[in-house]
Amino acid sequence: QVQLVESGGGLVQAGGSLRLSCAASGRTVSGDTMAWFRQAPGKEREFVIAITRNGAVTYYADSIKGRFTSSRDNSKNTVYLQMNSLKPEDTAVYYCAAELRYTDPANPSNYRYWGQGTQVTVSS
Repeated sequence: QVQLVESGGGLVQAGGSLRLSCAASGRTVSGDTMAWFRQAPGKEREFVIAITRNGAVTYYADSIKGRFTSSRDNSKNTVYLQMNSLKPEDTAVYYCAAELRYTDPANPSNYRYWGQGTQVTVSS
């Protein structure tokens, strides 16, 4: 079993930045592709970004390219989402996911473990 806990969300003005953290426990996730998703009210969960076990960020949603990036610190069993140039449309609950079971990292159904989410609100 893996437990994921996101933190770092909050209220920020448009153009600002936030750094989200996802701390894993239960086992090491250093071998996992990890991902971030988000879900706005009334919308489906949306893929944001994925980071491979060696730290390569190879998958981005078009809406966040050039503004968001991800990193990981395997010594801390933690993955990060750095969000810059935030826009009101980035407002959502952000979730991290672990243990990709199939090849498509953008499909939320392909992840076994999820955190509880952290709220990000961007004011205009």
